Amino acid sequence: MATFPWQDYIDSRLRGNDKRMKRPCQHSQYVASALSCIVYTDCQLLAGGGVGEDLVTAKVQVDNVYKIFGPSPDKALILAEQGATREDILNETGNVVAVAEASFEVKQGEIFMVMGLSGSGKSTLIRCVNRLISPTAGRVFVDEEEITIADGQQLREIRRNKMGMVFQHFALFPHKTVAENVQYGLKVQGVASQERNEKALEALEVVGLGGWGDYYPHNLSGGMQQRVGLARALAKDPEILLMDEAFSALDPLIRREMQDELMELQRTVHKTIIFITHDLSEALKLGDQVAVMKDGRIVQIGSPQNIVSEPTDDYVAAFTQDVDRGRVFTVGSITRGIEPLLEREDTVETALSRMREDNLDALHVVDEDSKPVGIVTRQDVGAATREGVRDLGRVINTEYPATGASETLADVYDLTAAGLPIAVLDEEGTLIGVVDATDMIANLTPDTDTEPLKVM
Repeated sequence: MATFPWQDYIDSRLRGNDKRMKRPCQHSQYVASALSCIVYTDCQLLAGGGVGEDLVTAKVQVDNVYKIFGPSPDKALILAEQGATREDILNETGNVVAVAEASFEVKQGEIFMVMGLSGSGKSTLIRCVNRLISPTAGRVFVDEEEITIADGQQLREIRRNKMGMVFQHFALFPHKTVAENVQYGLKVQGVASQERNEKALEALEVVGLGGWGDYYPHNLSGGMQQRVGLARALAKDPEILLMDEAFSALDPLIRREMQDELMELQRTVHKTIIFITHDLSEALKLGDQVAVMKDGRIVQIGSPQNIVSEPTDDYVAAFTQDVDRGRVFTVGSITRGIEPLLEREDTVETALSRMREDNLDALHVVDEDSKPVGIVTRQDVGAATREGVRDLGRVINTEYPATGASETLADVYDLTAAGLPIAVLDEEGTLIGVVDATDMIANLTPDTDTEPLKVM
């Protein structure tokens, strides 16, 4: 049977050996593995956790794309470019503007979420990316190759070798077995029968459907059919994964765990993913960047934190007003630069002087590698000064709150109970900044002036 370079990772998660897991996930047999097929053959892992230059280039570029359905799209395009509303264009021309003026780029290794209400144009937009639907106007580039002008052969090669898609409604062939469905993309690529059969069986094992290869789609539940669609899309090792409501048919608990697995895998393998969803929580949780659509237009693009903290209009603000901000904002997003630091050799007088100068109530003490060894407070330093103590070591408190930049505010909120600035450390334990309790509270408090979103 074919072997895959990510199998050790999958096996460890199935055994519950990941040290970051407090307990083995009861659904991991199919949750971890269903998403782990994102990492398919010949994927390259990043050594040392760094992001190379090749991972910051644009993998997909969408430039001013329009898609108009109807009898006279050219006439409707002119009106759309002049700023006419979707409703006015429909009434005047009988055309439906599904997508208008859409522009964005997705970097290699990035998860780009597109979210909006039903009918906002998000599913049409993702189909313009691989030209399942040809845009009325605008350009789409994949690796700087313009696919909107590609001929049939070029387009087939791009779809075969660079893209995989998971449809909202599975799109399985009812007359083919599960294994034959998974093999389909490999067969189109011309992969030999034995090799594609081995890869199909391996993929089915990975998504938790081992032993189901000889059954037909109608024998499977909806969730199982969705996993077959996922395995089929990923079996050919796509560079770009297009996911249209890929988790929508799953039960809430399994859906959340699959989201967690996707995030974990992305930290290692950096697939390029465009993910369509109507679920704001899913968009904010998974996305490196989030695009919000309304009436065919992208009304805002930004990081999850940017979408929540700086909505461009009332529509976006209404979407985000009930979001659990503590699960969106990370410590790194509100970290202040390092305040004046102290070293063990400094005196009590030096500490008090720096605190007065910068109006600080506490300062961290670091060693020669900028790793914190403790914290001193103005109260303790003041008391030591009155007692004539000069040795800073006598007032250092070695118990102090500390966290990493990637933790969410909800996860570290209890650290504010100490009443001390929270040290933010990198993976090596070096102090890279601090978080103050007032900053945390300010970012957890939403703007309550927004009107509720009205769904038509």
